[in-house]
Amino acid sequence: MKTWAHIASLLKEGDACALVTVSRVEGSAPREAGARMVVAPDMRFSGTIGGGTLEFETIRNAAMAAREGLAVFRQQNVSLGPDLGQCCGGRAQITIEVLTKESLNLAEELSSQEAVLGTFATCATLHDKIVGERRISSSSPEFPFTIETVSDGSQQLVEVFGQARRPVVLFGAGHVGKALVLALAPLPFDVSWIDSRPDQFPGAVPPNVRKISMTDPAMALENAKDGAFVLAMTHSHALDEEIMARALLHQRFGYCGVIGSRTKKMRFQKRLKSRGIAPTLISHMVCPIGSSTIRSKAPAIIAAGIAADLLERDEALHQQAGAGGGLAQNIPHGQ
Repeated sequence: MKTWAHIASLLKEGDACALVTVSRVEGSAPREAGARMVVAPDMRFSGTIGGGTLEFETIRNAAMAAREGLAVFRQQNVSLGPDLGQCCGGRAQITIEVLTKESLNLAEELSSQEAVLGTFATCATLHDKIVGERRISSSSPEFPFTIETVSDGSQQLVEVFGQARRPVVLFGAGHVGKALVLALAPLPFDVSWIDSRPDQFPGAVPPNVRKISMTDPAMALENAKDGAFVLAMTHSHALDEEIMARALLHQRFGYCGVIGSRTKKMRFQKRLKSRGIAPTLISHMVCPIGSSTIRSKAPAIIAAGIAADLLERDEALHQQAGAGGGLAQNIPHGQ
């Protein structure tokens, strides 16, 4: 969710709105720490903290606070079972901050940062239940929301906004490619969609998709970001093979997958080996892609399986990075 874009929009049309943050969780809870909503005085909202009674009551309380029109910062600890009758069994700390018209310029500035930075941290002084002006921080906080006591005894509110988005380099604008960009539309991926045939692209695509027409599609890998997920599903097996060969040799992508059967995989393995590509590198090629248990060949269903698999891989890589996992050792060509 573009938190600050929603805040700026509401402050342009009214006097105040409320920013709701799940600031801490213990045990089982509907959403993780850092989940947010933006609530208008009339109870319109964007985002979610998990639905159910917790969200309903929080929206009501946040809208009521926004209607008062006074900048305020308050926190509430909620036991989901005893307090709300929810069966999750955990506890959540909910923070409600009312922002007023005076924060519009800041909201627009931070909205611009959301658009270009993906994720970023802010810090602000917290004094007498009022949040001071937020400043962009160069730090990378471990948690999305913390209140720290600094050396002079004051409290600092440190928050992380935005969403880390995995780059996806998708080759092929056929039936599955078209279905896949729709499946990835609401998910944390930025898609570069590449095909040599510009007439194959639909006129409108989701906001997270960039259409690229190239006579040599595999060249797009040269500018792809480290850690990107590479998927080949073009109209040509020879082109799929070339894309996989180049992607594997880069040794810097988080995933290299090609649509096809186990027979196609074996043929590609043989051909890639004949190019002198090391078997260890070839072993990183994923084929077939997506779900191994779904048998349907309908494009939308194939795309759903691929999207679910990419989500699992993306989360695993983020967890690995958070645990301090480094990059794999580069393998010399031909070994």
